[in-house]
Amino acid sequence: MKILVKVPATTANLGPGFDALGLALNLWNETEFIAAEDRRIIVAIEGEGQGRLPTNAENLIVQTALQIYNLVKKPCTGLHIHCRNRIPIGSGLGSSSAALLTGMLGANALLGAPFTEEEILRLAIETEGHPDNVAPAMLGGLVASIVHDGRVISLKLPAKANRSPIHATVVLPDFDFPTVQARAILPKQVDRKDAIYNISRAVLVTEALRTGNLDLLGKAMSDMLHQPYRIPLIPGAQAAMEAARQAGAAAVALSGAGPSLIAFTAKQDPAIGIAMKRAFEQAGLSARIFELEPSYEGAEVTIV
Repeated sequence: MKILVKVPATTANLGPGFDALGLALNLWNETEFIAAEDRRIIVAIEGEGQGRLPTNAENLIVQTALQIYNLVKKPCTGLHIHCRNRIPIGSGLGSSSAALLTGMLGANALLGAPFTEEEILRLAIETEGHPDNVAPAMLGGLVASIVHDGRVISLKLPAKANRSPIHATVVLPDFDFPTVQARAILPKQVDRKDAIYNISRAVLVTEALRTGNLDLLGKAMSDMLHQPYRIPLIPGAQAAMEAARQAGAAAVALSGAGPSLIAFTAKQDPAIGIAMKRAFEQAGLSARIFELEPSYEGAEVTIV
């Protein structure tokens, strides 16, 4: 039996929605799983991460797959995994969340689906430690998450049928900015005015993305809790954000913890990505451009 798992990229935080908002994007990792009897774990990787990611039991997909086997107390007699990766690693586009979900969903399918999708999402969030990438990767679309009585509640927000189109231009500079480092630089306490600033804008960003109101998104897509501390550490990021706005972007923000920037427009406009890329290059960094649309579909599992 062969299992095919597809998981989308995600962008999190979305300006003021720190650790609470996430949006799925139409950039997909595809992974094939075959249960084997040779007691070997074999991982083949094409695309992003090829030659960098481990191809043994240290691979995150393998680790989370084995986590599912352990939970159901069944031995893994062997796994052959073939990854076609399109989500760049360490980019702020949810590559680790995609890998984590991929492993869990693949193993769950191979074992006859002992866990529901809701249970897999809960396990993935517990493993990741925060829901803002995992939840939209699983559910698709725009997802808001809260923690209530120690449990995460994630809600996919339906978009209006007549909403205006939204396009996302993501520019990824060649800069190593691990999430652990990006979190370590944040203050332990924040001023009340900064908390109010973000709370009010997060509500409007959610509504703007739900309805496709780019004018509102441009007014609300700003932050006082994480971007002021992270952006100065990424060479060229501030200039790239300004360049995106000058080129016509309605809103621009860090994608997740960075180093990617994401700019929103009504339709694809190559000038925006080029302007951002040029700003990074002037700071000494090469950069890649990804032209993406929101994905209203989440992770998919198919028995081939």
